[in-house]
Amino acid sequence: MASEDDIDDAIMAIRRNGVALKGNIETNHNLPPSYKSRNNLLRTTLDLYANVMHCQSLPGVRTRHRNIDIMIVRENTEGEYSSLEHENVPGVVECLKIITKTKSMRIAAYAFKTARAKGRRLVTAVHKANIMKLGDGLFLECCKEVASGYPEISFETMIVDNTTMQLVSRPQQFDVMVMPNLYGNVVSNVCAGLVGGPGLVPGANYGENYAVFETGTRNTGKSLANSNTANPTAMLLASCLLLDHLKLHDYASMIRTAVLSSVTETKLHTADLGGQGSTSELLQYVMNAVQSTGPRTLSM
Repeated sequence: MASEDDIDDAIMAIRRNGVALKGNIETNHNLPPSYKSRNNLLRTTLDLYANVMHCQSLPGVRTRHRNIDIMIVRENTEGEYSSLEHENVPGVVECLKIITKTKSMRIAAYAFKTARAKGRRLVTAVHKANIMKLGDGLFLECCKEVASGYPEISFETMIVDNTTMQLVSRPQQFDVMVMPNLYGNVVSNVCAGLVGGPGLVPGANYGENYAVFETGTRNTGKSLANSNTANPTAMLLASCLLLDHLKLHDYASMIRTAVLSSVTETKLHTADLGGQGSTSELLQYVMNAVQSTGPRTLSM
């Protein structure tokens, strides 16, 4: 569909309500260059500059590594996702990566404020400044400048390729990680895989005025459609983040407790976790748990 009316309607609704729970929207790479990613349009139009994903080991989920507790803060509106590319002459394409001081300072400040608020002790800036000395160099300088205002929080830098190796070998060394757009996409997928896969990890996109919640990794899962085998955990936990954002903490806690309890039930594990449980069985378990332990909306 060439028209952007579909995403414009969604953006209007988010502007009206302030928040949204979003499913994944596929961007087909076979479409013409004029077609803009709906996901990217949503993030840039609403200036949802901070993509935040919390990857932590969950009881009941067998993984190679344990005791993982990493917060990823990804700049969400520029970098390689600026949609600025053109063909100079046939066979030669330029794709522009945009890094600005304003947005780099903003995302670095967000990462350090989050680290302080959450009682974290280390922020790692991920970069490729050894090659992209100006672009990633600017991002790195901004992170260092912001770090100087948080003396109680340790700060380190790490090249992105080394970061991926360190993640799969010793992920426990990381606490809060901050990075430009594309690196954030790669690192968040690696981290999700470390704790059990995309079906388990929620994500959030924050701006000054709006917040949109979704699964942490933006996989569409089309192959699972209508099969009753998809893992709904990530989307349910994303809804808990939305409720927390709206300060409905009791409801968020009630649902989150039920969801995390379901993860410990091996018989409910869906295929992505090596089990044979179904989507509907897991959802029924969560609904029963909520109804048995929490206040009913109608009685309030």
